[in-house]
Amino acid sequence: MNAQTSSATALTAQEAALVQISAHTATGNLAALDGALRTGLDAGLTINQIKAALEQLYAYCGFPRSLNGINTLRTVLDARSRQGIKDPIGQTYQPNEGGDRYERGRATLEKLTKVAQAKPAPGFGEFSPEIDRFLKEHLFADIFDNPVLTHRERELVTIAALAAMQGVEPQLGSHVGMGRNTGITNTQLAQVAELIEAAVNRSQADQLRQLISQQE
Repeated sequence: MNAQTSSATALTAQEAALVQISAHTATGNLAALDGALRTGLDAGLTINQIKAALEQLYAYCGFPRSLNGINTLRTVLDARSRQGIKDPIGQTYQPNEGGDRYERGRATLEKLTKVAQAKPAPGFGEFSPEIDRFLKEHLFADIFDNPVLTHRERELVTIAALAAMQGVEPQLGSHVGMGRNTGITNTQLAQVAELIEAAVNRSQADQLRQLISQQE
C-alpha cells in the first residue's frame, strides 16, 4: 500500500478482500480465488456477503466464471468446516418480486449516477429494448436491491471485476463515477488499482489509474 493511503482512508480489510475476490473471479484464477476467499472469511465477511458478490459478478463476467467462483467458495467452506471453523452465514434476503422492477432499477441507477435516466436508455436501449430491460429489471433491481451488500460494496466489486478484464473501459469509467457517488474516494480507488496490479497485472491497474486521473 502506498504511503499516501492512511488507515483513516484505506479500504477496510473486508472491502479489500471483496476487491481481490472479484478480480480473481473475473479472470478465472481459481487458485488465487481460493486464497482470497479464505482471507475474506478471516476478515469477517459472511458467507452470504461473498455469495452476493459472486452472484452479482455473473452480470459482468458471465455465468461460467460466477459459477466457478461459487463452487470454489463451497469447496473452501467445506474445508474450513472440516477444520472446525464455523463461518457466519450472515444476513438473509427475500427478493422483492412485486411492483415495477424496471422503475425500481431505473431509480437505483439514477441514485448511483446522479443523472436522470431516460426510458429507454438512449443509444443501446433504443437499439435493444430487451438489454435495457435486463439491465434495469435484473441488475439494478433484482441484484442491487439485495441489501446483503451495500451499493458502495457492490461498486467495489464491479470496479474490481471490470478493471481485471480487457476491453471494458467505457463501463469501467462509468462505474468509477458511480463508485465515487457511493462514497469511494480517489485514495481508495488508487488502492483498488494496487490490488489489481497484484492480482492481475500492472497494465490492467494502469488502465484504472488512467480513468481515475481523467475523472479527477
